Amino acid sequence: MMDIFRKKSVSALMANSQGKELSRSLNLLDLIFLGVGCVIGTGIFVITGVVAAESAGPALTISFIIAGIACALAAFCYAEFSSAVPVAGSVYTYSYATLGEIFAFLIGWDLMLEYVLAISAVATGWSSYFQSLIAGFGLHVPESMSSAPGTGKGGMVDLPAMVIILLITALVSRGVKESTRFNNVMVFLKLGIIILFIVAGMGYVKPENWTPFAPFGFSGIITAAATVFFAYIGFDVIATASEEVKNPKRNMPIGIISSLALCTGLYILVALVLTGMVPYRQLNVGDPVAFALRVVGQDSIAGIISVGAVAGITTVLLALIYAQVRLTYSMSRDGLLPKKMANVHKKYKTPFFNTWLTGFVAAGIAGFVDLTTLAHLVNMGTLAAFTLISLAIIVLRRKHPELKASFRVPFVPVLPAISALLCIYLTLSLPGITWISFIIWLAIGFVVYMVYSRKHSNLNH
Repeated sequence: MMDIFRKKSVSALMANSQGKELSRSLNLLDLIFLGVGCVIGTGIFVITGVVAAESAGPALTISFIIAGIACALAAFCYAEFSSAVPVAGSVYTYSYATLGEIFAFLIGWDLMLEYVLAISAVATGWSSYFQSLIAGFGLHVPESMSSAPGTGKGGMVDLPAMVIILLITALVSRGVKESTRFNNVMVFLKLGIIILFIVAGMGYVKPENWTPFAPFGFSGIITAAATVFFAYIGFDVIATASEEVKNPKRNMPIGIISSLALCTGLYILVALVLTGMVPYRQLNVGDPVAFALRVVGQDSIAGIISVGAVAGITTVLLALIYAQVRLTYSMSRDGLLPKKMANVHKKYKTPFFNTWLTGFVAAGIAGFVDLTTLAHLVNMGTLAAFTLISLAIIVLRRKHPELKASFRVPFVPVLPAISALLCIYLTLSLPGITWISFIIWLAIGFVVYMVYSRKHSNLNH
């Protein structure tokens, strides 16, 4: 049984990344925008309103600060790992080198579910904003094709959600440079629109709307912080790109930390302006940012915000599909998943089959499954990944002191230990059904590992 804890050597990991299968074509700006493209989307355009109304009130700003601190601690660990071991696979790869194969497989298995559910959930949000946008032009998607069964809206399939996933899948399958060009344009548009909201909304802020500041108490603030972790999944996405980045030892740490700082600052400003414009109880709507502008009579700017939301959520989909494919590519290359998922297209230099498999699975879930119950699993997956990488950096320092990283986490092991404890504390505020679902999924993963992956692992030969 001890072979389930076998580790893949750092030299073997680095040897894998020296191949020419994946093209190193991403520069620093591409990397930062990949993170921003994933982090700023559903969280800022949808989740802010719901969490303010149900969990935190105006103290949502404190929730974002707490989540940002937890993410910063984890981001430091990601930065050191990605500069020391610039290999695709993110926390899966780092766990393989430090904690052992079973931990690597289970966190990879966990992240597979996290990414696919996130893609599907984000596509559902995109569908709502898109339908709201075209309704302004007198266009409507038939009710039977506008929402998944079980949502209470009389739908049979959420066709817009399926279509956008397949369109983004087609783009990602064509090449990483083509994907990032599209992502960069969308992120520029999205940042401009968010800044427009902050500037336009500041004049309508009423300080009395910030009273009471924390109507749900400290527990509400913590619950909100755990919930908005859905928005911070982008840092793991950046780490999955290590093998396709130019000069990764320099660019990976800068990309991770810069995108975190930019996104956290924007989240705090939007939360302050949003809860200052409209009483928090009124923000439990699907489009809180546009709603707040309509309340104060800025309908034309609200329409522009809806365009920005569609663009913003599109970039989240792109980044999530990209990350899911790079994760399963790494696991397949190591023999833990079927080898076909590691096949790289000769022309496009992408895992072509893997990309389309991901797209079809996510589109099927988005089109036909009510994701309300499953959405919290995305947060659980993110927190589990952040916990594991915090522990892995301690092992890396002790077992591989010879590795040279361009960024080093300060105060090891104290800071990574605080990071792990903070992430575990946030998971305790998630609903019980989330924990049950998470444990069931890990149990299924353990069976898959023992029956298939353990035997087919490259380390088994």
